[in-house]
Amino acid sequence: MLLFSGHARVWQLAALAAVNGTSSAFFFPASSGIVPQTVPERFLQQANALLRLGLNGSAILGGAVAGFVVYATSPATGVAVDAVTFFAAAALLAAMRLPRSLHMESSNFVTDLKLGWREFTGRAWLWAIVLQFGFVNAVQQGTEGVLGPAVSNEHYHGAAGWGLIGAAQAVGLVGGGVLMLRLRPRRMLLVATLGFLLSAPLLFGLAIPLPLIAVLLLGVLAGIGTETFGVLWDTTMQQEIPQDRLSRVYSYDALGSFALIPLGLVAAGPIAEAAGTRATLFAGGVISVTATLAVLLVPEVRGLRRRGTIATHEPAVEAAV
Repeated sequence: MLLFSGHARVWQLAALAAVNGTSSAFFFPASSGIVPQTVPERFLQQANALLRLGLNGSAILGGAVAGFVVYATSPATGVAVDAVTFFAAAALLAAMRLPRSLHMESSNFVTDLKLGWREFTGRAWLWAIVLQFGFVNAVQQGTEGVLGPAVSNEHYHGAAGWGLIGAAQAVGLVGGGVLMLRLRPRRMLLVATLGFLLSAPLLFGLAIPLPLIAVLLLGVLAGIGTETFGVLWDTTMQQEIPQDRLSRVYSYDALGSFALIPLGLVAAGPIAEAAGTRATLFAGGVISVTATLAVLLVPEVRGLRRRGTIATHEPAVEAAV
């Protein structure tokens, strides 16, 4: 509506973006928490892979459709079409019928926080990897998201080159999802962590900078590694966390993983101004690799294995107070 009026201001769009982020913070922990309730246990990894394939595939298709709509009409119309898809998604979600076992006893906010915190801090593999991604997400979002377009503007034909790099990562995400439909590693966190290391070379490639074709290949590898981690991480969480507490723990996961991203986005530019874009990208890659390798020092990350059954607990007595 603001765009159609011709009077949209940056602060207004930023405020609406904050509302969007808040809604996502409610939606994704809840939606991830109900996956074990809606598919048989033996298909849990495949379900996570299919869900993420849907997200990544729609991002690729949506980018193409959005470009056509904006070209044929206007940016405001493109955003309006996007808004309609959210109403359609809400209608589909409202039609879901969840098992009765998913309905938990009433509780209060503070009790939920305490229960989720106990589950979160009681597992070394969980808080160690969330701490890792607190730094990795901040570094990668800051360096790649802020400095990547500047590198592309200088070396890869600007927006066209950066669009190709983003498309290469999306292809890798889809490829990783397809791979995870078939592969079922026993040591899920070990494979997930080693897979995520594939995301770091892209930062080094941008720092050098390598020829565009090489960076595109690194983008595909980064997508494969990121998706391998994502599917195996969700599957591990759903295996190890009792179902009645899973969404609470996902909330702590999201909080810890995303909390430092604003700092990374704000700091990347000034650091690059002081130290240079190349040095900043290299440093980002080193931090990402170091933080990822560090979690391998946690025995549970190396040794946790896939089980045949998923933990299920009735809600604790204190959660119903």
